Amino acid sequence: MLRGIDVSSHQSSFSTDGLSFVIVKATEGRSYINPRLTAQTKLARDGGCVVGFYHFLWPGNITAQAEYFVSKAPEKAGDFLAVDWEWTGDHTAATNAEKDRFIREVKRLRPNHRVMLYANRDFWLNRDTTSYAGDGLWIADYVTAGKPRIQAKWRIHQYTSTPLDKNVADFASEDAMRDWATP
Repeated sequence: MLRGIDVSSHQSSFSTDGLSFVIVKATEGRSYINPRLTAQTKLARDGGCVVGFYHFLWPGNITAQAEYFVSKAPEKAGDFLAVDWEWTGDHTAATNAEKDRFIREVKRLRPNHRVMLYANRDFWLNRDTTSYAGDGLWIADYVTAGKPRIQAKWRIHQYTSTPLDKNVADFASEDAMRDWATP
């Protein structure tokens, strides 16, 4: 298991010591871009980490959101992309069909990168009706690292948010993760 974190604008700084990967929030909806995206990406790359980028999905305007995400997320071989599917700040959520459509559109727009789904255990078990996660499932379930309580193959497990979002990835090495990220 590889160790990693995911970060957003809430983290002004972080250490990459002992980490193999960092997933950086890039965008949300059709107008938000993480103001720390460039600095966080540089910090992760300078630390030798595999880098991923995620988009926080809002309901509606799915094609426009996918286009916005890929226009703002850095594009480098060995990086991967993800969609964060959960409740928005106003307690709405994209539908399962919108989540699936977003993943497919990002895969079309960035065919040389893996695209995965991030969802918490509740969304995966109770809102998902297709089990479509693109190229991999990144599941949030705050239990023992690497032991999420789901019956599905997963690639990344977020197991805590204290003091920041910590994850493990089911890859033998950083090189294996980079190879996977570039289809």
